[in-house]
Amino acid sequence: MNNVAIGLLILRIFIGARILYGVIDNVINWDKMNEFAQFLSQYKFPFPIVSAITSVAIQLFCGFLILIGWQTKWSSLLLFLNFLIALIMVHLPNKDSIEVMTPALAMLFISAALIFTGAGKYSVDKN
Repeated sequence: MNNVAIGLLILRIFIGARILYGVIDNVINWDKMNEFAQFLSQYKFPFPIVSAITSVAIQLFCGFLILIGWQTKWSSLLLFLNFLIALIMVHLPNKDSIEVMTPALAMLFISAALIFTGAGKYSVDKN
């Protein structure tokens, strides 16, 4: 039994499922997508509706790919950039506490780890 492979599987299940859970409302409900765009406009994101759709698409597709373990390094890189932008554009200007930033930081650091490790043995990629 490979403990590292099981650990990576558990990590992928967590981040993939959590990200999918976090964006599914924006996918199935256009009003939620508009709310997200309005939120982004408050933080001076360019083209808020395009930014919202792009962020949701990255999270939806990359979250799913990480969950199944396919193209994990590339998906993790896109998620890393997505959450880095969120931290820089939203959390830092707000001077949010570490407690408030923890969900975004968790996604950022788990994505960073998966960039280096890949999906592991129990994945579509099997790397």
